[in-house]
Amino acid sequence: MEQDQDGAGEVSTRWPELCVALLLAAAGVLVVVDSLRVGIGWADDGPRAGYFPFYIGLLLLGSSGWVALQQLLAWRRQNPAFAEKSQLASVWAILWPMVVYVGLVAGLGIYVASFALIGYFMLRHGKHGWLLTAAVSLGVPLACFAVFERWFLVALPKGPIEALLGF
Repeated sequence: MEQDQDGAGEVSTRWPELCVALLLAAAGVLVVVDSLRVGIGWADDGPRAGYFPFYIGLLLLGSSGWVALQQLLAWRRQNPAFAEKSQLASVWAILWPMVVYVGLVAGLGIYVASFALIGYFMLRHGKHGWLLTAAVSLGVPLACFAVFERWFLVALPKGPIEALLGF
């Protein structure tokens, strides 16, 4: 991370733009390769499964490559600020619990992970009381269970606790 000349604690735009461009280029390559795997030509009944994704992947790869090239060519020029360190701290305060949530969904299932995430955000960032936090963080996963599992018959990821309860 870079600071501007007067040391105000700002992060320039070059690294975030370059990293996002490279990430999107990798996604574009993945889409193109997978489209080639399933076929990009025409079949007797119309375009094959990879026809449209292939061109979207090429467009994504080309546009992200252009952004990355622009950043690399303008590397030594003065760069505007992307964000101040305090702003990045606010983003981090939201980002890391979401990353933990994704890991918890894989291990504990979506309902327990959602209970924990909602409870954390309500207590930490919302400064709500324990009773309201418990009601909402329990009520939202139960409502999602009723809507998705019972009404729409869509199975969501479950963990060991749901298995013990017979869900």
